[in-house]
Amino acid sequence: MRKRQAKKRPLLPDPKFNDQLVTRFVNNLMWDGKKSTAFKVFYDAMEIVETKKQDAEKSSLEIWKDALTNVMPHVEVRSRRVGGATFQIPMQIRPDRKISYAIKWMILYARRRNEKSMAAKLASEILAAAKEEGAAVKKRMDTHKMAEANKAFSHFRF
Repeated sequence: MRKRQAKKRPLLPDPKFNDQLVTRFVNNLMWDGKKSTAFKVFYDAMEIVETKKQDAEKSSLEIWKDALTNVMPHVEVRSRRVGGATFQIPMQIRPDRKISYAIKWMILYARRRNEKSMAAKLASEILAAAKEEGAAVKKRMDTHKMAEANKAFSHFRF
């Protein structure tokens, strides 16, 4: 790289749960710079999770964190050219990248759901991911399967 790497700017914790991860999630959920709308969607989704949850001792925020953990991939495949051929090489993922993937996949597959509002879509995706089902968890499984299938090329790691 020509320039030095950009500094990580600290995120302000969200007003309700006082959690930086929630702010990071809402920043990814936001469209057109409408952060207050994104916060409203997230908090409405948390209320829906609170009403629909089966586990009485867990709060909606803990269920959401469990869902994120269930969606996080641990390995991914990266393309690498070796002698004219391109190989898919399985590699470990950095912790911040794991979280980014989990957040992006959860939001993507929530948007593709068929409920009425975005809050309802997000809530059902969170509940599904917490139970280790749903499209976002399937995406993680597919990523892991791809890495497992290409394990033979792991000696090309760089």
